[in-house]
Amino acid sequence: MSSLGTAKGLLEVGKFAVYVTVPIALMYVFANNNKNLQRIMGNRSYVVYPPEGPPPPSPEELREMARQLAVKRSNRS
Repeated sequence: MSSLGTAKGLLEVGKFAVYVTVPIALMYVFANNNKNLQRIMGNRSYVVYPPEGPPPPSPEELREMARQLAVKRSNRS
């Protein structure tokens, strides 16, 4: 630090202190205040699911569909 001079050294120390304390202070303010946290997170929908489609056929329905397909193929030959 002696090659920078005392004024520049103190400026760098001050900038570093600001860079470190501002994010920590903001995290403390927002994370410890429950109303702020709910307000911020409540405005954003993080997971948006698509609308629910028709359910897949049951195993019995699949077996019946397979039987019908097999009958069609055997009638063709």
